[in-house]
Amino acid sequence: QVQLVESGGGLVQAGGSLRLSCAASGSILSINVMGWYRQAPGKQRELVASITRGGSPNYADSVKGRFTISRDNDKNTVYLQMNSLKPEDTAVYYCKAAVLVPIGLSWNDYWGQGTQVTISS
Repeated sequence: QVQLVESGGGLVQAGGSLRLSCAASGSILSINVMGWYRQAPGKQRELVASITRGGSPNYADSVKGRFTISRDNDKNTVYLQMNSLKPEDTAVYYCKAAVLVPIGLSWNDYWGQGTQVTISS
């Protein structure tokens, strides 16, 4: 089994910053792409940012220049530094990882449980 545990969410004022962390644990041989998604009330879940194992990032247009994704492969952890936060960034943030597991030597996607980020105006 593989578990992803997010932390770092909370309530901040517009213009503030938050740093999210997501640590993967369990039966992990390797992790490929790791990413952050968010889902606001009444909206579909959307990609915020992703990063390859080699460190190449990809960002949604709405967060470019404000958010930075990074990862520590030794710790199986992905981070999301969020600056200049806006009320429209309010959502539940989920991390996702593509994990190579021993059973069947298969690549599977795993999700965290989500962490609430609320930005007040």
